[in-house]
Amino acid sequence: MSVLYLLTLLVSLAGMTLLDWRYRLFFWHSPRRAALVLGIGVLFFLGWDLLGIGLGIFYRGETALMTGLQLAPELPLEEFFFLTFLCYLTMNLVQGAGLVLQRQA
Repeated sequence: MSVLYLLTLLVSLAGMTLLDWRYRLFFWHSPRRAALVLGIGVLFFLGWDLLGIGLGIFYRGETALMTGLQLAPELPLEEFFFLTFLCYLTMNLVQGAGLVLQRQA
């Protein structure tokens, strides 16, 4: 049992938060809207994962880098943090691209 992957995800989330704070991209631009969008995105992808697990498409791979804790059968704890990171990264990229395009216009 290791927490290396989880720690990597948490450090990555911290990096996303710092970028968000520095450039006022997502949560620092509109906190309520950001929380709603992030929550919906994470719930959508968790539902997608659970559907894939139920259909036998997705399964938990064995690795020594993960904690071994599961939120549901075949759904590791790290998946929640990965999906949160993925959604947060996407929204920072979308907002950041908008800022870049505004400055070029």
